[in-house]
Amino acid sequence: MLELTEPAREELDAYFAGKEKSAIRIYLTPGGCSGPHLALALDEAGEEDSVFTEKGYSFCVDKALFGQAKNITVDFSDMGFMVESELRLEGGGCSTCSACGH
Repeated sequence: MLELTEPAREELDAYFAGKEKSAIRIYLTPGGCSGPHLALALDEAGEEDSVFTEKGYSFCVDKALFGQAKNITVDFSDMGFMVESELRLEGGGCSTCSACGH
C-alpha cells in the first residue's frame, strides 16, 4: 500500500504546475551521515517495479524493495519530502562518512 498525504500532494501539484506529470520512483539511498533512507526521484517504471497511482500521481518502486517496505507513506513538511515505511533502516552516523569532518 502507498499513501500520499495532502501536504505531499499539494507540493507535487505546485512542482508539476504547467508541466507534464512524470512517474516518481521511490528508492533506497545509502544516505551518508544520516544512514540509508527512502527517497524520491523522477523516473519511469521498469519490469521489476510495482506501480501505484495515488491522488493523480504514479509511483514506482522495485518489487523486492516494496516487499520489504510494505506500507509506504509519502509526506511533506518544512524539512522537505519524507518517505516512511515498515522497512527497518540502520546505519549512518559520522563514523560512516567524511563529509562532516568527523
